[in-house]
Amino acid sequence: MAKSIMLMGTSSHVGKSILTTALCRIFCQEGRHVVPFKAQNMALNSYVTLDGREMGRAQVAQAEAAGLAPMVDMNPVLLKPTGNAQSQVIIMGEPVGNMSAREYHKGYSLKAWGAVEEALDRLCAEYDLLVIEGAGSPAEINLKANDIVNMRVAKHLRAPVLLIADIDRGGALASLVGTLELLDEEERALVKGLVINKFRGDVSLLTPALDFLEEKTGKPVLGVVPHIEQIGIDEEDSVSLDEKHYGDTSARSDQLKIGVVRTPKLSNFTDFDALANEPDVSLYYVTNPDELGLPDLILLPGSKNTTEDLLYIREIGLERAIRARVTAGTPLFGICGGYQMLGRVVRDPLHTESVRDETAGFGYLPCETTFAAQKRLRQVSASADFSFLGARISGKNLLGYEIHMGQTVFLEKTCRPFHIVQEDGLAADGAVSADGLTIGTYIHGIFDDDDFRRSLLNRLRVQRGWAEIPMQHRYREEKERAYDRLAEMVRTSLDMEKLRQIVEECR
Repeated sequence: MAKSIMLMGTSSHVGKSILTTALCRIFCQEGRHVVPFKAQNMALNSYVTLDGREMGRAQVAQAEAAGLAPMVDMNPVLLKPTGNAQSQVIIMGEPVGNMSAREYHKGYSLKAWGAVEEALDRLCAEYDLLVIEGAGSPAEINLKANDIVNMRVAKHLRAPVLLIADIDRGGALASLVGTLELLDEEERALVKGLVINKFRGDVSLLTPALDFLEEKTGKPVLGVVPHIEQIGIDEEDSVSLDEKHYGDTSARSDQLKIGVVRTPKLSNFTDFDALANEPDVSLYYVTNPDELGLPDLILLPGSKNTTEDLLYIREIGLERAIRARVTAGTPLFGICGGYQMLGRVVRDPLHTESVRDETAGFGYLPCETTFAAQKRLRQVSASADFSFLGARISGKNLLGYEIHMGQTVFLEKTCRPFHIVQEDGLAADGAVSADGLTIGTYIHGIFDDDDFRRSLLNRLRVQRGWAEIPMQHRYREEKERAYDRLAEMVRTSLDMEKLRQIVEECR
């Protein structure tokens, strides 16, 4: 039977995902056949597996750190908020319907537990070590009875638990002690160690607090992990967007300015991570017209609710601000839901997203989108060939994925910039406006391709009167180095000998 180690937190966003990623990398480097697992994710940032199923992005990063291809057994339950306290419920990568928080937590979650058990059984049979991430806090008294992601998993596997607190928020000691106090005796016994995360400063000054924690709780403190700036690893959900830069005021004079429109239902914001990591780019997020500034490129991201986000952009006056910049010559690039917004009409006859039958789009592209009940999920390989700011952009073997419910049709002949490889030939994707300034595509991850990204950026540089420059950043190679850097920082911060002992003694 496989060994396991589980990471739980005193609250959400204490760093469980990143530390799970680090342990996956560390144990992989040590030669263990390690696999990540999280029973249930709530996030809009999702991914499509090779077999066309949907899972949370955090477990994708953890799988990459473990040297594995992502698969839905790593995240059998995914909740994607749709608004009005409702979420789309996805079991083993397939949507089963929209449910309110009450419907899910009071009725359906324990049914979903069956899928969690089956996924755990398969992983335990195939791997020798599971690194498991919890969600939120295991001490949420109002949710514990139907919780399927924290102590129910630990009890099922008899998994040893590390309890993590974020000291950067303040109150870390109280949250650790309080969380343990709210656990029952069996649950408390499963907690084998404490971890302080996101510490800034001299660790030696924390020694009295660590001694107190061990004496008060009877649990060893396995280490203090420093606050890590700009990790370079995919984030789990839009909570991390609150820490991003807003407005174009921080760009250096030698950097391109790229503004990403942040809407309430924004999804798959990791589409832009590769751009953000380019040294000649200042990428920032925009929530109101004043933050748009004078960008060199505007990006409209994907959305879990295209209609509501389109209306939001219109209602706050951001549509007018974007139109003014496009009229002045600023390119506009939409992905997935952002692409759908660029058309003339978004229709929703089945009311999959809204009570509205149809909503006027921004009208940059001569197309209409109609939502259907069936979601399109697949990984793709595509080529690119289109004119952008006076030069030809081309590329081959552009890897990405589709994840959308809308079907887009064109009302007149239009340049289609991308072609997706299919068994029966090539399928046209996306569109470019007649003036060449507005581009849309359904392909998530299109900017991860180094050559395509640099070609696009170089055209923006020429537009500014700057010289083109060679490749600055190889995204996938740098991600691998980021996993290694993270692993080294965590390895030197934790008592790894004690942690290995905890893992070996489980069961």
